[in-house]
Amino acid sequence: MLQETTTAATAGGSNAEALQQMSFSHMIQSFDLAAWVVFITLVVMSVMSIYWMIYNYVRNMRLRASTDRVISTFWETPNAQDAIRFMEEQPKSEPFSKIALDAAQAASHHQRHEGSRLVESLNRSEFVDRALRQAVTRESMGLESGLTLLASVGATAPFVGLLGTVWGIYHALIRIGMTGSASIDAVAGPVGEALIMTAIGLFVAIPAVLGYNFFTRMNRVTNNKFDTFAHDLHDFFATGARVGEAGSKR
Repeated sequence: MLQETTTAATAGGSNAEALQQMSFSHMIQSFDLAAWVVFITLVVMSVMSIYWMIYNYVRNMRLRASTDRVISTFWETPNAQDAIRFMEEQPKSEPFSKIALDAAQAASHHQRHEGSRLVESLNRSEFVDRALRQAVTRESMGLESGLTLLASVGATAPFVGLLGTVWGIYHALIRIGMTGSASIDAVAGPVGEALIMTAIGLFVAIPAVLGYNFFTRMNRVTNNKFDTFAHDLHDFFATGARVGEAGSKR
């Protein structure tokens, strides 16, 4: 009976020690060079993902808050010169004002060169349309900052974590071969390291994928607003009035 009690106590101590070896702190202490490279790579991926998600969220919230004000003020200003001046006063990060200014500059440039080869090769409508297309493309590309990184992290972080998993299992096999024992205390540490690496890889990848999908959706809505605003600008600078204004001019 005493022997059974001693054996149970010994087994319990071994199990407790094995569970302790599976902790995160023990994993850090047992890292070799390859494990550190994998872990630091995942940490860097996570930090960069969080940075770009915060950056894009703040930028989109600011853009959403100012979009309606900028567009409505531009169209409601009776004088075209005052409307353009208002656009020039907007921050450099405000995209709708830059699109409007490019259209105004294109129309003004075309008007100044009436009678030249420029006017002969492109009429006013085509010249303004080309400027608007370039402006919308430029601002649309500006919205994609960080999305490539989020997509890359979402696609590669699980595999980086899997590399840590494979490395941990490799260590477990080496320990089994060295000790000749496959008991829990012999393999708990390396297996625990492997499992934690897998979890870290998933924790890095999942927010990145969700953030990428979220901001892609928001950018799609903003790009639709770019197109709508650009069409109205084209009508105004090409004909002197927006569609639906029945020929009214500023």
